[in-house]
Amino acid sequence: MHDADSGRDVRGDGGDVDAANILAETGFDPEDSVLTRRQAEVLALRERGVRQSTIADLLGTSRANVSSVESSARRNVEKARETIAFAEALTAPVQVAVEAGTDLYEVPKRVYDACDEAGVKVNYTAPDLMKIVADDAGDAVHGREISESLLVGVTSSGDVRVRQSTEE
Repeated sequence: MHDADSGRDVRGDGGDVDAANILAETGFDPEDSVLTRRQAEVLALRERGVRQSTIADLLGTSRANVSSVESSARRNVEKARETIAFAEALTAPVQVAVEAGTDLYEVPKRVYDACDEAGVKVNYTAPDLMKIVADDAGDAVHGREISESLLVGVTSSGDVRVRQSTEE
């Protein structure tokens, strides 16, 4: 492993891993990211199997601090994913509101009908679509019953995005 600040090579659990090179290769720019440079470095090393204690030694900090930085980074990544999912659902040309109490088996027909009307092709069979809705809705689907209102969006490329509605 290469310590970018001191220029020395350091062997870690991940072999010769250089966080600065990884960030450069993947095009990391802290000005355009929800992650700080330190968060990105920690994630890059952790994803390559380097232990938190080894990262702490490299960065001159404690393992607890590395753990905290990693936890914050993973929360930020999840928030970014959630934001993208929201934006995709918001801008999807097909949006189907599915009310609480709806049978999951009714959803594919409603989605297909809305897609036909909008001229959008869905990339999934009915069973696949039901699985996506059930998986993405999480605890809003119990068995075949949709227990909380959902918004099923279909992008212009035919991908499906499912969001729980906060509308009462």
